[in-house]
Amino acid sequence: MTTVLITGATSGIGAAFARRFAEMGCDLVIVARDQDRLDRSAADLRTRFGVTVDVLAADLTDPPQCRTVEERLSTPDRPVDVLVNNAGFGLPAPFPHSPVDDEERMLDLLVRVPLRLTHAAIPGMTSRRRGVILNVSSVAGLLPTGTYGAAKAWITSFSESLRVDLAPYGIRVVALCPGFTRTEFQQRAKMDVSLLPSWAWLDADSVVNQALKDLRHNKPISITGWRYKAYAMAVRHLPRRTVAARLARSRKPPK
Repeated sequence: MTTVLITGATSGIGAAFARRFAEMGCDLVIVARDQDRLDRSAADLRTRFGVTVDVLAADLTDPPQCRTVEERLSTPDRPVDVLVNNAGFGLPAPFPHSPVDDEERMLDLLVRVPLRLTHAAIPGMTSRRRGVILNVSSVAGLLPTGTYGAAKAWITSFSESLRVDLAPYGIRVVALCPGFTRTEFQQRAKMDVSLLPSWAWLDADSVVNQALKDLRHNKPISITGWRYKAYAMAVRHLPRRTVAARLARSRKPPK
C-alpha cells in the first residue's frame, strides 16, 4: 500500500492532494498546525475513501515539531512513498515593509522545511529504489516578485536539481508552479485580489490533477492552464530588465 505524507493538508492544494490520493486508495499522513481541523479532515477521508489516515499536528517553523515529521519520514518500518511539500504562506506587503521576523518565518516554511523533510525522506526512498517528491512552488518564482517569489524560485531550482540527483534511484521529483488558486492563501496573507479577473483563477483540484498527469509523463515542472503556461513561456524569453521594469510600474507602496 502506498503511503503519502502531505504538509499543509487541511486546506487548498494540500487538501486536494489528500482527497485525490485517498481516492486512489493510498494511505495518508496529513500534517498541519490545527489538531481539531486535522482530526475532522482525517475522519472525513476515512469515511469517504476507506483508507488509513494518520495525523501529525506540527508547526513546521518550530524546529522540534519539524523534527517530529522528519522522524516519521525516516521510519523504516512505516515507509513513506510520496512526500508532498505544500505548507506555506505569504505576506501582504513587500520586503521593505514587512517585519523581518515574519519574513524569516516565511523563509523557514518555504525553504528550510522542505529541505529538511526531503532530506529525511530520501534515504528510505533510495534504499527502496522508488519514491515521489512533489514540491509546491509557484509561477511567482519565475519573476522578481519579492521574497515569496525568491523562495519559490529556490524550491523550483531545488526540485530540478533533486530530479537529476535522484533519477538513478527511481525517485521522481516534480515542482508544481500554479498561478492564482482559490484557497485560503490570499485571505490568510491579507492580499487584495478583488481586481483579478475570473479567468486568472485556478481551482485546487485542477492543479493537483495536472500535477499527477505531469508526474506520469515525467515532466520536471507542472503548470496548470494554458494562460499560465503561456505566461511562463513569455517570462522565460523576455529580457529580465524588461520584466523587472513592468513589475516595478505595477507595484504600489502599502498604505
